[in-house]
Amino acid sequence: MQLPSKHLDKAVEAISSLPGIGRRTALRLALFLLKQPQDFALDFGDAIHNLVKNAKRCVVCNNISDHDTCSICASVKRDKKTICVVEDIRDVMAIEGTQQYFGSYHVLGGLISPMDGIGPADLAIGLLATRLNSGEVEEVIFALSATMEGDTTNFYLYRQFKEIEIKLTTIARGVAVGNELEYTDEITLGKSIRNRLLYESSLTH
Repeated sequence: MQLPSKHLDKAVEAISSLPGIGRRTALRLALFLLKQPQDFALDFGDAIHNLVKNAKRCVVCNNISDHDTCSICASVKRDKKTICVVEDIRDVMAIEGTQQYFGSYHVLGGLISPMDGIGPADLAIGLLATRLNSGEVEEVIFALSATMEGDTTNFYLYRQFKEIEIKLTTIARGVAVGNELEYTDEITLGKSIRNRLLYESSLTH
């Protein structure tokens, strides 16, 4: 599909590089932007530019933040002795939406997936190890998606940290096997957080 403008072609190439967007969808989005007032497109571009330039990773939990420390880690109301390990910010938002959890988080930034070339070194596991070795943490909750990649990552983390004197738990399997955490309804997710299991005992279920 040859486009009449090199500028349009470049925009389509850029948009289609995003996950889940093919060239047809990219073209439709590019044409939509062309139909909008120029300020709309410029503001859109500025928002992406500012996101990439100014968004930070929390130095404590690896969550996305405007500051070196995110609002959750900085809050004196949060239980710093409990850490909920999640894949990314979408899972933080999902769990926060349940209003059933008041501890802190640790965002891995992905899941172990050899098929996709993602190994432990690609995730924020070293940062998590530093937190656990501080002696201030009493419980770690594995709250990863009930998928093959999630279970693989859970088991790897369990093997890494089982010798530390910390309670290792996992959310209850009210979350259906194969489901992504972010798509689980708030009631089910809230119950899974409250009724979490010792991770070692969950391996036999």
